[in-house]
Amino acid sequence: MKISTIRSLAFTLLVLSATLSARAAEPIHALLICGGCCHDYTAQKNLLTDGISARANVTWDIIFEGGDVRTSATRDHRISIYDKPDWSKGYDVVVHDECFGDVTNVDFVEHIAKAHFDGVPAVVIHCAIHSYRKSTTDEWRKLLGVSSYYHDAARKFEVTNVKPEHPIMKGFPALWQDPAKDELYRMKVVWPNCVPLAKTIAITNGPDTTCIWVNTYGKARVFGTTLGHDNKTVEDGVYLDMVTRGLLWACGKLEDNGSPAPGYGKEGALK
Repeated sequence: MKISTIRSLAFTLLVLSATLSARAAEPIHALLICGGCCHDYTAQKNLLTDGISARANVTWDIIFEGGDVRTSATRDHRISIYDKPDWSKGYDVVVHDECFGDVTNVDFVEHIAKAHFDGVPAVVIHCAIHSYRKSTTDEWRKLLGVSSYYHDAARKFEVTNVKPEHPIMKGFPALWQDPAKDELYRMKVVWPNCVPLAKTIAITNGPDTTCIWVNTYGKARVFGTTLGHDNKTVEDGVYLDMVTRGLLWACGKLEDNGSPAPGYGKEGALK
């Protein structure tokens, strides 16, 4: 057999192997936890999960407890799945979008965080950053990568991409206008393993404040953003592209060029 024929056959087998591998990729099994005061979780749980699944190979389980802005809501609800010893078992990533700032029980909060410390990737969105903020333990805040206790009044603001070379920020504009009034969370602490990816300017004369970042907590990769108060933000294409890349990055399924790993993207979906 000619050398050229052998090389051609080897190349064909390599391409076929890569194609079959991509087709055989198991979907990322994600858990979204949401609910609590101040936000339209009834709509946002679908905007977020449908938007991400249109861009990446992700399937979802959703836990929505504690009401939302359209129903009776409480700030001290304890999400029921967290009472299980192995609450995160079977999930490739957990997306925290809950809003329960008055839950203070240290054992409860540290039990949530430990699942991630032991290796389960996390995505933390908007009010998750203010959840459990009255608890005395720092473990949730270490998981987040930031400590925040208050936010500016809702307003429109621009977001500056400070790490355009990071895979998550590929395709994110150098300067992005949040399409709706959003709440800018003030950061009291940025923990040592946190890497800011985007910042914006606070209302008063404070320094620029981090609003998109990545973090490492124990064995887990963590992606976080404070953005996402209003439905118009959550359904925005730029926002959904950014959160999708953040989830893929947390799961180790994002290439350096910002593209999903083979088998984990939807063709032409991520801009």
